[in-house]
Amino acid sequence: MRFLILLAAILLFAFSAHAQEPAAEPAPADELIRILEDDTARAELIERLRQASPGESAEEAAPAVPDLSIARQLAEYTRSVAEGASATVRSFGNALGNFQDLFAGGLNADAEVVRNLAINLGIVIVGLVSSFWLLRLLTGRINRRLARGGTERGMLRRLGGLITVALVDAAAIVAAWAFGYVLALNTGITPSGQMGINQSLLLNAFLVVEASKLLVRLVLVPQFGTLRLLPVTDENAAYWSFWAARLISLVGYTFMFVSPMLNSVVSRAAGGAAQVLVMATAITIAIIIVLQNKDDIRIWLANVSERRNNDGLGRLLAALGQHWHVLAIVYLLTLLVVWFANPETALPFMLGATAQSLIAIAIGSLIIGFIGRFVTAGLSLPDDVRQRLPLLEPRLRAFVPGVMTIVRWVVIVGILVAIGQAWGLFDFAGWVGSEEGLAVAGSVVSAALIVLVAIVLHVVVSSWVEYRLNAKVGRIPTAREKTLLNLFKNAFTVALAIFALMLALAQIGVNIAPLLAGAGVVGLAIGFGAQKLVQDIITGIFIQFENVMNEGDVVEVAGRSGTVEKLTIRSVTIRDMSGTIHLIPFSSVDQVSNMVRGFSFYVADVEVAYDSDIEVVKQAMRDAFDVVMQSEHSNVILDELDPPVLVAFTQTSMKLRARIKTLAGKQWGAGRLYSETVWRLFAERGIRKPTPQVSYVPGLPAPWTADEGGN
Repeated sequence: MRFLILLAAILLFAFSAHAQEPAAEPAPADELIRILEDDTARAELIERLRQASPGESAEEAAPAVPDLSIARQLAEYTRSVAEGASATVRSFGNALGNFQDLFAGGLNADAEVVRNLAINLGIVIVGLVSSFWLLRLLTGRINRRLARGGTERGMLRRLGGLITVALVDAAAIVAAWAFGYVLALNTGITPSGQMGINQSLLLNAFLVVEASKLLVRLVLVPQFGTLRLLPVTDENAAYWSFWAARLISLVGYTFMFVSPMLNSVVSRAAGGAAQVLVMATAITIAIIIVLQNKDDIRIWLANVSERRNNDGLGRLLAALGQHWHVLAIVYLLTLLVVWFANPETALPFMLGATAQSLIAIAIGSLIIGFIGRFVTAGLSLPDDVRQRLPLLEPRLRAFVPGVMTIVRWVVIVGILVAIGQAWGLFDFAGWVGSEEGLAVAGSVVSAALIVLVAIVLHVVVSSWVEYRLNAKVGRIPTAREKTLLNLFKNAFTVALAIFALMLALAQIGVNIAPLLAGAGVVGLAIGFGAQKLVQDIITGIFIQFENVMNEGDVVEVAGRSGTVEKLTIRSVTIRDMSGTIHLIPFSSVDQVSNMVRGFSFYVADVEVAYDSDIEVVKQAMRDAFDVVMQSEHSNVILDELDPPVLVAFTQTSMKLRARIKTLAGKQWGAGRLYSETVWRLFAERGIRKPTPQVSYVPGLPAPWTADEGGN
């Protein structure tokens, strides 16, 4: 693309430098303005109109109203197309005639003029070529030393080496150009201190052409791959550099030297014929280059599409790769036809639009490539930030690609707008500069900024809540803080989304007053139609105010016991001992039993047989508590064991009770160890468990039993 941009710039410079504007004939409107501004001419015109034929009607004397019908416009358009095609055909005929004039003019040229021109130009050409060749030999050695070890250098060092090579080559070009001017002024058959215009044309053409070729060499760097900044192979760099140099030399020397020289020495027809011949040759070479690289570019675009996982842009690039050569050839042929038809105006416009389009595509490609590399590389936060905010990096990795995709499509739209502006399809810059355009652009930018600020606020608040809930940093959050912070994050997210949406709609011109009124009506209807939902929310609000339960508490709610895993403004989620999740709306909650507030008691009820010694049983229970205090559960026990007491008699046993005071929610671990130790000590000390006993009492004979006599 850079090669095409460079070629277009050189052609545009050449055409604009040697274009000749035909003398414009005065338009009828200009003549009428001149008559109206002159008092005498205006009086004569009025007198002529008064002396018009009396039979002529006012409608016939009045100027005709232009016909703006579709049929008339279609006729005008087809006529302009036909005239353009006719001009193109005539230009081909004129070109063929110019070739004949070239040879005829060359034969009729003055022999003395030709001889003087050949001597003066020959001296300059020989001196210019030989001096430039010697300077290139010298600069080649210097550049090889500069390029040595380029692979081991960083990007800045390579860029510095490339700039140094460019300065050395530029010095060689300027030195050869200056030496040519010295030869032109002091040698030849012209008086000393004077030079011909053709020698100046040659030297200026040499400076422009070699400078353009130097720019191509700096981009591709075919000889010093260690200094090359672009990811191009040595083979491709040499190929494109070779053809770019040939095309620049062919077109540049023809339009800046050969054609102006033929115009002055032979004839303008000869100069025009040379331009036609070179343009046809350059277009033919360009078409050959396109056909040679048809498959390579198609494969490259297909690989780009695969790397993008065949997304929308990837499929577009793959489809473009199948037919890009056809579009390129059609463009080159159109360029040639336009140059034949109207080289003064149409060709400069087409070349300028092409150069602007290629520049827009190049800049857009760089931006899209940078965005793609940024998204692919991802985000990596510092270790301390990752430790404080462990969920921030995953959140950003999920958030950034979406934003970058939107930015990528905005860049693509900007490229299309720039191309349309360059080709005159629409005047986007003029529309943006108008009051309406400024208003629309300001509204869109304001809405985008509001959405962006809302997203940033969401990330900031979520990260702050995450930081406050992180037990590894700072103080450990309480259950109350966990509950309230999670509720705050959810409520803030919903409110922020609604607020940002309303503001964004207001910025783009949407009247949000009906939306607000409609939201109020809908909310009222929901309130009447969903009484259970309203009851859920109101009860949930009071539960949160009264701080009855928080996440992590062990509670009994609506007949379900378990650990609170999630608490919202409408419901509570409980996981029971079997691992089952229960979602309980607050409208069905009439009582909450929290088992982990402040402190807890483990109540140990022990039943023993009636023949057991009560004091021995109590001592075993106290000894079991001493065992628990020597275990890992001692740090959760807050007080001494409540003395064991006899609390009840049953039909088969005596019941004794003791309590262990622990931290809230920590009673079960210590209690299980205490119960296990109690029954182990009972077994060791011979304390029997209560067992049911059945006594047999012989009864009297049944009344129906027969006596010995059988009566």
